[in-house]
Amino acid sequence: MAAFSGCASPLSITLRSGLAPFTLRHRLRLRRLRASAATLREVCAGRVPEHVLQRAEEVGYVVPTEVQEQSLPVLLSGQDCILHAQTGSGKTLAYLLSVFSAIDFGRSSVQALVVVPTRELGMQVTKVARILAAKACTVMALLDGGMLRRQKSWVKAEPPAIIVATVASLCQMIEKRAFSLQSMRVLVIDEVDFIFGSSKQTDVVHVHVNPVQPMPSHLQHKYAICSKKERLHVLLSLLEKDAPKSGIIFVAEQSEKSKKAGHPPSTTVVVEFLRTTYMGSLEEVKGKGFLLVSTDIASRGFDLPQTSHIYNFDLPKTAIDYLHRAGRTGREPFSKLACSVTTLITEDEHFVLQRFQNELKFHCEELPVESMFAFNL
Repeated sequence: MAAFSGCASPLSITLRSGLAPFTLRHRLRLRRLRASAATLREVCAGRVPEHVLQRAEEVGYVVPTEVQEQSLPVLLSGQDCILHAQTGSGKTLAYLLSVFSAIDFGRSSVQALVVVPTRELGMQVTKVARILAAKACTVMALLDGGMLRRQKSWVKAEPPAIIVATVASLCQMIEKRAFSLQSMRVLVIDEVDFIFGSSKQTDVVHVHVNPVQPMPSHLQHKYAICSKKERLHVLLSLLEKDAPKSGIIFVAEQSEKSKKAGHPPSTTVVVEFLRTTYMGSLEEVKGKGFLLVSTDIASRGFDLPQTSHIYNFDLPKTAIDYLHRAGRTGREPFSKLACSVTTLITEDEHFVLQRFQNELKFHCEELPVESMFAFNL
């Protein structure tokens, strides 16, 4: 059986969803809202091992999300499937439950392979798989880095039941004949359109959830037009006004020209500025919240479901990048809370943001910089 991520429009939609525990208050709210819906256990209908379902329930997943409710009957029947849904909708849990339904826990061989586009996403998927496995089987991550040589001997001595790998690491290990895929029963391609450039396979079952609207409708999208010189001060004013408990500030990758000139990366510039000017906290305080400054590396591999605010300090390069950045907020089980995405742009970048709006079908409200912010420049 093969499971793939697809697209809800001509765009890449990630196949990602963490298993971060949530509070009893959120569990009770979800149960009240969807009391008449089938439970995750009922949807699985005895086809997923009891200890895996029990572990999922322990971390708070009792009621299935819409994509889980629609896709699990297909996945658990053994059919090839492509899942099309917005980020944070619970696709990772759906395909991992199908993986655990197919493998033989008493057999020492590679039975499931999950291919991911990035190391960060691989780490997240591995974490979720290990939570569900609860030591009943081995889950190994073959990700780019210095561990591959050591893992080669491990995988030969005791083949894991599930392997999560990037394309580069997988090819490297296969070339070295580190393990055999003859016993493989499930193949998952996470973000198939990102890896292969397409998800238009015709001989598989396509499961679409909200295909017309790739982002949650309750997300508030805003933008502020300012010069690059004003940008740090505008960001500071936004943070002071919003007072986010948990947020991510996305900045652009440092260019080679900037590196050669000896300039610090944008992450350093933003962090150092906020440390001296922002009264809120830039770090997690006893699990209460955080403010993360990152490049797009955090848009595809980090699952921080309590994130309520996204700030695009630098405009994303593509609509897909905007989609994935925005997808870090409004995630289950916090998907009904007020969330916002605010983008800082110059006048020349306005048309690019408008193109993103047309492509992703969302409305962006302009913030009146002149009346709202005061600068000491």
